[in-house]
Amino acid sequence: MNRVIRATAFAAQKHRNQRRKDAEASPYINHPIALADVLANEGGMDDEAVLVAAILHDTIEDTETSMDELIAHFGEEVAGIVAEVTDDKSLPKAERKRRQVEHAAHISEKAKLVKLADKICNLRDIAACPPADWPVQRKREYFDWAKAVVDGLRGVSPVLEAVFDEAHAAKPHAG
Repeated sequence: MNRVIRATAFAAQKHRNQRRKDAEASPYINHPIALADVLANEGGMDDEAVLVAAILHDTIEDTETSMDELIAHFGEEVAGIVAEVTDDKSLPKAERKRRQVEHAAHISEKAKLVKLADKICNLRDIAACPPADWPVQRKREYFDWAKAVVDGLRGVSPVLEAVFDEAHAAKPHAG
């Protein structure tokens, strides 16, 4: 429990000036906390490394956090899981998205759980409170892409996969 709280405080500090893309510009920290909540309370996950990695999953990608810093604070296992779910921001967005689909089946089981929770939370957010400037077609494309990623993760958690399928069922309809 203490490492989970420490990770939450660390992530809150790292993401302190970031906002989500939704119309309300929600505090970014809500997103990693939502992942841990989905994993623990909907998926029954009690693996500390998975929960800590979920909270930290965007720190390397979206903040100035280094891999060495994560290792120093949270250990090799957690840092490794975070690294597996981190996109290479030097690549164009389309390439990053393609790689997520391509690599989904080949990441570790723990990274698959974090990635699955991320996609669940993103679909729920887009369905409930999407970015203000996203037309229906862009939302639909995101849902389709998220499903392609999750199809590569299947087999890791039937419970969370069912939660994803339920979130995916809320796919926006074409105008």
